[in-house]
Amino acid sequence: MSELVHEEELLASLESDWRNADVSDKQRAMLNYSFKLTATPWDMEQSDVENLRQVGFSDRDILDIAEVVAYYAYANRVADGLGVSVESWIPDETI
Repeated sequence: MSELVHEEELLASLESDWRNADVSDKQRAMLNYSFKLTATPWDMEQSDVENLRQVGFSDRDILDIAEVVAYYAYANRVADGLGVSVESWIPDETI
């Protein structure tokens, strides 16, 4: 991930507390949407999508965000369901 972010301070901030990271309003909206879709998908509403549109995401962008979040949820549930061990390089506190 650090290859994509290129700012170690931002990466550390996102990893430790993404809600208080120094990101744009657009990025914060994406993070809020992604977290809600991950943690409480049953609470998603049309207004969640509208919030993304209001900060400049296109419908295609929103589809991409939803698909990436859903894929990671799916992959993690398959791994958990099969008892796949976490890679040794992932610190315990991130799990």
